[in-house]
Amino acid sequence: MVQQLLHFWQTVLGVIFRHPVIGVSIIPILDDGRIILVKRRDNQQWSFPGGFVDWGETLAETVHRELEEETGLRVKQMGRLVGVYSAPDRDSRLHSICVAIEAQVEGDYRVQEAEILEIQAFLPDDVAQEKLSHDHDRQFQDYRQGKTALA
Repeated sequence: MVQQLLHFWQTVLGVIFRHPVIGVSIIPILDDGRIILVKRRDNQQWSFPGGFVDWGETLAETVHRELEEETGLRVKQMGRLVGVYSAPDRDSRLHSICVAIEAQVEGDYRVQEAEILEIQAFLPDDVAQEKLSHDHDRQFQDYRQGKTALA
């Protein structure tokens, strides 16, 4: 009985920790065309808002929740799928698969979470000058080129 229980827990832990987690990046566009970026506390780099999908949540629900939690903004209209990014080294913390989605947003932005140092609206040409966290440079490049990437 103990051996079976031990085997069960090893299998559960293997499934949990040996599979990638799913997350979203939101490319938030204001009505004036500026793009919202958040400065991360962990590496002091700019990035798109986003985060991991919670259990029982759809990708669309995650987009709405993460955008509001991190910036105070609301999704006005979902835009296009920019890409799915799955390189094992795209996030130094763990293997994650990121779905990047463009969204028209509204509201007043403000820092709402401890993991965020700052929020700023950038013109697209100014975003291109920044070194973004994780693989968000690639996501932004694909967004600007109108691509839908599978990377």
